[in-house]
Amino acid sequence: MDRRDFLKTGSMAGLGALILPSSVFSGSLFEKKVRVGMIAVGMRGQVHLDELLKRDDVEVTALADPEPRMMAAALKLFDKHGKKRPKVFADGDYDYRNLLKRKDMDAVIISTPWEWHHAQTIEAMRAGKIVGLEVCGAMNMDECWDYVNVSEETKIPIFMMENVCYRRDIMAVFNMARQGKFGEIVHGQGGYQHDLRNVLFNDGVKAYGGGVEFGDKGFSEAKWRTPHYVNRNAELYPTHGLGPVATMMDVNRGNRITHLTSMASKQAGLTHYIKKLGGADHPNAKVKFKEGDIVQTMLKCENGETILLTHDTSLQRPYNLGFRVQGTDGIWQDIGWGEFNQGFIYFEDEMNHSHRWADSEAYLKKYDHPLWKKHEQKAVGAGHGGMDFFLINDFVECIKANKEFPFDVYDLATWYAVTPLSEISIEGNGASQEMPDFTRGKYKTRKQVFGFDYYV
Repeated sequence: MDRRDFLKTGSMAGLGALILPSSVFSGSLFEKKVRVGMIAVGMRGQVHLDELLKRDDVEVTALADPEPRMMAAALKLFDKHGKKRPKVFADGDYDYRNLLKRKDMDAVIISTPWEWHHAQTIEAMRAGKIVGLEVCGAMNMDECWDYVNVSEETKIPIFMMENVCYRRDIMAVFNMARQGKFGEIVHGQGGYQHDLRNVLFNDGVKAYGGGVEFGDKGFSEAKWRTPHYVNRNAELYPTHGLGPVATMMDVNRGNRITHLTSMASKQAGLTHYIKKLGGADHPNAKVKFKEGDIVQTMLKCENGETILLTHDTSLQRPYNLGFRVQGTDGIWQDIGWGEFNQGFIYFEDEMNHSHRWADSEAYLKKYDHPLWKKHEQKAVGAGHGGMDFFLINDFVECIKANKEFPFDVYDLATWYAVTPLSEISIEGNGASQEMPDFTRGKYKTRKQVFGFDYYV
């Protein structure tokens, strides 16, 4: 069955079940609420919490976060939605372990700083909790194998919470690709091209932006994210760019990434920013940041496609994740926040070989994904232009229906592995690095499940 027939028939043959522990949802799945605990309720965790509290089929039973300011803000969301306040675990960095011991919890969403993902996810799986894990990149390759091995051992699934895959224009392009509009796809691009300077340096006076402090003197992400820029030179945040392109190329579901190579520019942007706002004599102006301002990583797929990722967060620029999908019959590029009228598209046969871009709006409206058409009103007001509704909705509905997550532990390991492999490649002047097959051959027969409302 080719991609076009697969979309048209909506065939779910061969799709797996979510493997749940025996204690979860005894009886009819649809008669139960999904009971969720949350580890970390900072800025991102509060976005997930707000979506969960809107639902009648979810009960948030416990929160863990040692930061009083964030915990207070999270508890106010329960009052806002008229929901019972949960049990709180705020006694230091490791009180989350007491949260994981609770029996009134089927799943846990982890939104902690990157370096905590591995330990907390492994502990959650061993505690029998289904995991929804926020995105980043792995600290090393051993972490990636640990995710896979422990998930397979415990039979506990992980949902990779990559929300950009649900962006409306991207899902429309995904729909076009599934219907063969681009012909045979040859190349894709994406990245994290987002000026984060006011996030990386934040003294807490303002929610986003204020001063040039980080680390112990920083607030929110400036506490933990910026030290990665000091100590690492890598594609630090690969999943936003890779995820959408990977779905269109069936990575881990009939295709796989085989190797990559990565290079980084010099670092100048962060130092310039500190000097501009804090003065040349500010102590942070003397910090040596290892992360290059522009990191580019080229990945090669077994079926012959290439993918280019760009990490660009340290220089002034408008937001643009830089997506491009190019095939034998057409090409699409985005240029902004994801609105239908902020992209370019070209199909030479339809455009009489004009060699001029067309506005993508008419095409993206025509191929608007069925899930967006169906759930558009529910997504109103959700974070990131509605994407976060679809992310949480898939997490909850797949658990309720005992269906396979659209992005699972194999996707997690593959996408996270880009970071340590790019770091090694950069250190080796662009040396090629082999991407392991985390599925151990299962990718050859696994079916694509993203983009289907198949859990009802």
